[in-house]
Amino acid sequence: MHRGLNERQQAVLDWVGQGSPDGVWPDSTHKASAQALQSRGLIKITKRRGHWSAQLTDKGRQDLTDRGIRPAEQSGEPPKQPGRKPAPPRPKTVQKARTSYADQLLEELAANDGCLIKPIETGPRTVNWASRVSGARKSGKIPHTQELYGYRTHRGYEIKLVDIPAWRLAELTPLPVPSRLTKPHSVVAALQKLPQPMGLTKPVQGRALRIIQALITATETQGDKGALGTTQGAPPPHRRRKAPPHFTITAQGESVGFLVLQEQDRSEHFPTDKELADAKKYSWMRITRFDYTPSNRLRFILRGGNPHRASEWADLPDRPLEDQLAEIVQEVGLRGEAAERKRRADQQAREEQQQRWEAAMDKARAAYDHAYRVKHLGEQADAWHQTKRLTEYVTAVRDQATSLPPGQEKTGIEAWLAFADARLQRLAESATAPKLPSPPKPSGDDLKPFLGHWSPYGPRSY
Repeated sequence: MHRGLNERQQAVLDWVGQGSPDGVWPDSTHKASAQALQSRGLIKITKRRGHWSAQLTDKGRQDLTDRGIRPAEQSGEPPKQPGRKPAPPRPKTVQKARTSYADQLLEELAANDGCLIKPIETGPRTVNWASRVSGARKSGKIPHTQELYGYRTHRGYEIKLVDIPAWRLAELTPLPVPSRLTKPHSVVAALQKLPQPMGLTKPVQGRALRIIQALITATETQGDKGALGTTQGAPPPHRRRKAPPHFTITAQGESVGFLVLQEQDRSEHFPTDKELADAKKYSWMRITRFDYTPSNRLRFILRGGNPHRASEWADLPDRPLEDQLAEIVQEVGLRGEAAERKRRADQQAREEQQQRWEAAMDKARAAYDHAYRVKHLGEQADAWHQTKRLTEYVTAVRDQATSLPPGQEKTGIEAWLAFADARLQRLAESATAPKLPSPPKPSGDDLKPFLGHWSPYGPRSY
């Protein structure tokens, strides 16, 4: 089978090699697989006057030959069916519209479970798959519940048609923002008491606090909890986006920090006479190019948890922050749900690792007991061999002692024989009555040789 072809594509290739006989395919879905074969240079598809036909290329014919299949003789015309009279010439009709590249791509994706990997080639006749993907997106033929992606990978140009997450398709209800702070939340009340709340200018302070009031109230209805942050005023320019939050909202144990910033308007700076004179006098002096003034636009920066929609929301010309509050509330909930899922997955992974470690420890203890008994068995065998050798030696000494005359030498040998007989009796008892030993409780170091990559002191691996 040609490398990279699935079973259906191989069947379509064999069908083309047999002359494309009629009655094999119940519908036209095989044409998507044929398009994939053409992209690999195995067949060539011809569409003429509404008639679709496919013929093997030299590469496709070689593929069939390598597998022991003899391709049917093919000509430029479709094969004639036996027993049929030649059809009369057709009257001129309006030519059938060709299948667009978007249709071909979507059909091929449908035939390959929504994923394609195209070879990246160079040359004047190569296919620009990025352009094909862009055209398919603009065609309006992609279902509104799906998205088309295309990107380069180490395997080639990968094209995927994936389902849009349900949270992106959900219809969000706009959140009302109070016109006045009659009963401010404790977080909002604490911010109000600051000399300059969040470093904002007077014209935007009230609006920012009312937006925060609506945001915290909406999140608390879904079980979240708001708290005051550590930053009080405006962060310095070099830490504008990295400063600690002004307030936090905790959703399912995940704390999401909110940093409130006031946007700046930039305008061209016109140097004063003094600046011009100082710049002329001092070579190190540089005149700034722009002036920055606080605007009425706000920006909320979110940090903490796994981002879904975005990490920043700002006033737009046609969409103020008030109209985006529902998305921010949803984002906080999504980050909390993701954190809860991760906690459950981590807990499950820890439990599974604990089970695997306990199973490994049980096997290691059994292996240690077996190794201990094997070692003891070897010691018993050594004792048996030692008893046999000592018995032969003692017998030889006793035979020699019987020929000695009474005296001090014979008395010493007899004392040695008494000691040797006692020793032989103990060795004989251990050798003739073997018992299965009870291994002692192993230490962590004793189990290490039997644990592989596991640690004997806890469910972790090296």
